[in-house]
Amino acid sequence: MDEKKELTGKLYDIQGFSVQDGPGIRTTAFLKGCPLHCPWCHSPESQAFYPQLSWINMRCQGTVLCEERCMRACPKGALEFGEQREDPKTHEMLQMVHVKRDLCDNCGECAKVCYPKALFISGEDYTVEQLVTRLLQDKKFYKRSGGGITLSGGEAMSQPDFTVAVLKRMKEEGIHTALDTTGFCAWEQLERTLPYTDLYLYDLKHMDSAKHKAMVGVPTEPIHENARKLAAAGKKLQIRIPVIPMFNNDEANIRATAAFCRELGDAIEVVQLLPYHNLGVTKYLRISDKPVAEATPPSDQQMQRLKAIMEEYGLPVTIH
Repeated sequence: MDEKKELTGKLYDIQGFSVQDGPGIRTTAFLKGCPLHCPWCHSPESQAFYPQLSWINMRCQGTVLCEERCMRACPKGALEFGEQREDPKTHEMLQMVHVKRDLCDNCGECAKVCYPKALFISGEDYTVEQLVTRLLQDKKFYKRSGGGITLSGGEAMSQPDFTVAVLKRMKEEGIHTALDTTGFCAWEQLERTLPYTDLYLYDLKHMDSAKHKAMVGVPTEPIHENARKLAAAGKKLQIRIPVIPMFNNDEANIRATAAFCRELGDAIEVVQLLPYHNLGVTKYLRISDKPVAEATPPSDQQMQRLKAIMEEYGLPVTIH
């Protein structure tokens, strides 16, 4: 009889000493795959459910080295010489590699021989115990700072069995747990996390379902209903609102969002307004040749105005 296959999850990053994803010093594990397709996503490598070949141009050494190593390693012939850049130390012009995305199947053979790690695979499998072991390495920071671990994404609830298993193991170790979620999942799956999750970092992107679906690909009804159910279950939520110009930063939507948050009552610990930034734009070029649209980040004055509107509803609001 075959042994039962060990449960695994696919991650694209683990960030230690995180102070943005819940109280205290935390370690955040980022799970790969998301049902939403937000065009402003600052981690586009998080969206796909499969490993992806990434390329960072400033690491690439180019010229003969790539031809002898990376290009030769590719079984699909998906690497060629592309643009040039100047080496800041030697001022030599380096002709860098270019990934022909129509041929690349993300096998990762080139990444294995790329010693400066210009080419690397985003997406690695972990067993539950492998991830728990890694998270426990930072236990002393959690205890001293009132921190803990956060499971994020992508959307961690797209890998529900793995997410629940890790949260359960961390609670068995006495660690504070947080789940960063879009809320877009079946309630039956999210309900499984209730005994093992101390805090939910909950995204709200727009209150109008049609506009939400047109922009990110899914409706709002499951998201809003799951937030209500978490509140009714007595769980604590930190609401996160990415402020995206020309999408959700109009006063009508901000007021509708504030009214919804007030409906959740004492479940709300804080509402965090997250101003759009374009720091993730270059990340799209790591995994694709397709350009991504950019917007102008909101000004401090605009953010303060939105904060003041939400505070009219008696909500604790911060600009994150």
